[in-house]
Amino acid sequence: ETTVVWDKETGEPIYNAIVWQCRRTASICDELKSRGLETYVKENTGLVIDAYFSGTKINWILDNVDGAREKAEKGKLLFGTIDTWLIWNLTDRKVHVTDYSNASRTMVFNIKSLNWDKKLLEELKIPEIILPKVKNSSEIYGNTGSKLFRNASIPISGIAGDQQAALFGQCCYTKGTVKNTYGTGCFMLMNTGSELIHSTKGLLSTIAWGIDGKITYALEGSIFIAGAAVQWLRDEMRLIDKSEDSEYFAQKIDDNEGVYFVPAFSGLGAPHWDMYARGTIVGLTRSTNKNHIIRAALESIAYQTKDVVDTMTEESGIDLKILKVDGGATNNRFLMQFQADILNKEIERPQVYETTALGAAYLAGLAVGFWESFDEIVKINTINSKYTPSMSEKKSKNYYQNWKRALEKSKAWVEDK
Repeated sequence: ETTVVWDKETGEPIYNAIVWQCRRTASICDELKSRGLETYVKENTGLVIDAYFSGTKINWILDNVDGAREKAEKGKLLFGTIDTWLIWNLTDRKVHVTDYSNASRTMVFNIKSLNWDKKLLEELKIPEIILPKVKNSSEIYGNTGSKLFRNASIPISGIAGDQQAALFGQCCYTKGTVKNTYGTGCFMLMNTGSELIHSTKGLLSTIAWGIDGKITYALEGSIFIAGAAVQWLRDEMRLIDKSEDSEYFAQKIDDNEGVYFVPAFSGLGAPHWDMYARGTIVGLTRSTNKNHIIRAALESIAYQTKDVVDTMTEESGIDLKILKVDGGATNNRFLMQFQADILNKEIERPQVYETTALGAAYLAGLAVGFWESFDEIVKINTINSKYTPSMSEKKSKNYYQNWKRALEKSKAWVEDK
């Protein structure tokens, strides 16, 4: 969703990239909602109106950079998410493309007709001429320019959004398979096959990938703050020296003793979608120490994941048996065990846990014939570790009920909208 707008002639961005976490366009989202566009956006893009997505960021740049809108209307500017920006530069500014999965994250792409949505482009005053051509997630888009890699012309043959690539890297190729990536945020996707399931409970309907003209859809739950909460403990609060220290301190106590941390630094994502929620720590007593805060931060990742799992199960009608996990935070054994306990589900972590990069490589390899089929990829995918529930169901339910109480305290905290 990170948005770049650049000058077509000079190749220079006209403004700093606006990252997915930036909330500066919340007021634009409120305006779209006031115009009654929520249902239209949900039905045609699969998304909710939120500052998370690219559409309002493009609008903001065109409205706030001098001369930008006039240049855009004349076709002198180009827009892209980071994949588009990289490919344009790697191909010596010859190829301006994206794939279905990235296009589906802009809030201006119709995931039913598979075209840029003219109504939403008009509402956000975005000229279609600045948008990239939308292609399959696995095909040869072009070759690297002559000035790169010692004049070697290397095919660029795979594009996917961050989480869609992780879904592909986890070999979630059949309907109902689910992965959760634990990074700065947490992102859970369920493959729904050729069926576009419209969520009514705060999940996103998105395109997982498009291969050979065939679209695979997914349900997604986006959690804004996960590993970033641990980074906050390290960098701002100085409670730990290294992120991995969080596991040690969390295990120094046997219970959270009623301390809950809702890390809504950028509002709340799925299934709540509250742009005005803010971070909250509740349940503090005189005996609370840093171990409780650190443990609460790790627990919050597991609780937020359960929020999404429960919603996804209800919406899809598919009972999750195993959760496939990846991302840097899966190295934290306390977190992974607590996740298995809270979900009462088995957790599987692959040998290669940076599955976003792996998925992009799989897509590229399929396009050039390095791998011939999905089945060939599945055979080389190996599991590194498994976690099974060990906590009593009564205890895990009590933990989760108290989490939901804490969650309500964080909602709608910012009153000045």
